[in-house]
Amino acid sequence: MGQRRSPLDVVELELLAARGWRGGEVQQLGAWLLRAGGAGYSSRAHSALAVGDPGVPLPDAVAAVGDWYRDRGLRPCVQLPGRQARPADAAFAAAGWERDEDTLVLTTELDPIGPPPRVELAPVPDDAWLDAARQHGGDPLPPGARAVLTGADRLAFASVREDDGAVVAVARGVLTDDWLGITAVTVAERARRGGLATSLTRALQSWAVDAGARWCYLQVVAGNAPARALYRRLGFIEHHRYHYRRG
Repeated sequence: MGQRRSPLDVVELELLAARGWRGGEVQQLGAWLLRAGGAGYSSRAHSALAVGDPGVPLPDAVAAVGDWYRDRGLRPCVQLPGRQARPADAAFAAAGWERDEDTLVLTTELDPIGPPPRVELAPVPDDAWLDAARQHGGDPLPPGARAVLTGADRLAFASVREDDGAVVAVARGVLTDDWLGITAVTVAERARRGGLATSLTRALQSWAVDAGARWCYLQVVAGNAPARALYRRLGFIEHHRYHYRRG
């Protein structure tokens, strides 16, 4: 994989990624995006994306974000990416919003590669895929997860099955312009350290290159050292970081 720097800046890449992972409801506050939907699945689908100018003073923007989520029965949440979000971050911090750990956004330039064996690709997730893509702690996905996962036009759902047909590894790929976004990479505990995450990533990259993609992005939490090491080996470099604050 290439190591050339991404042609998109932080704001451009976050807005592109937002198109590939959508909330069921989206409303703008100036340049910010207020997102909700999916019955509690995924912080990104349930957070305000603070990029650019909200069109009002920052203390007023903080209050407006809080009111918007509370009106929908949701805990207020904001995503704050890169250095450009530092003034907004300070405003949310001053209002007492709690900070989550950093998430790294990694990118790589795509090169032609052959698809690895064993990985199956499908345009929609079946029940076995959804069951394998459990949330943190092994909890089943909430009912709204399917809407978030399928809320884009060009998708591939990758899976690896054992000999008995059980799905032990899954990942989601979405094409937006000439970018591939890889999300929801999940490997069953009994099948870890066997290279399946690499196979899923390679399979989605091969699919994306065949469809005309040139770049790839993904997100990984800062504390996930094994995943960071894996993606470093696959040629990904850090583009920027973001974190959430919750009201």
